[in-house]
Amino acid sequence: MANIARFDPFNDIVDDLFKGFFVRPMAYDGRSALEAPRLKVDVTEKNDAYQVTADLPGVKKEDIQVAIDGAQVTLSAEVRREKEVVEGERVLHTERTFGKLSRSFSLPQELDEAKAEAKFRDGVLVLTLPKKAA
Repeated sequence: MANIARFDPFNDIVDDLFKGFFVRPMAYDGRSALEAPRLKVDVTEKNDAYQVTADLPGVKKEDIQVAIDGAQVTLSAEVRREKEVVEGERVLHTERTFGKLSRSFSLPQELDEAKAEAKFRDGVLVLTLPKKAA
């Protein structure tokens, strides 16, 4: 007697899609816990400039770098953990991250790097990036 099996081309696709779904570590915001934190920015446009606002909690002013190349903007920062290890203390839970963050994006128009301004206060970086004259 012959063994007959039903052919189901979607079975393997669904199995691969959900493989490890319940054992993969997940962060609360839906990202993988192993994924690097993302630098969050808002970009607004005025007639003569762009304004970029970036959240950088726990970062010191001297640990922030801004690079402008034409219309490309790159923000880099380093969050340092400065807590000493105390004998007899153990960490039960931690969500605060540390390390290097970087974010690059392109704006629709080239920027005048010489006239760019930056302000950093209370963990928020505000960049005013004037547009280059046409």
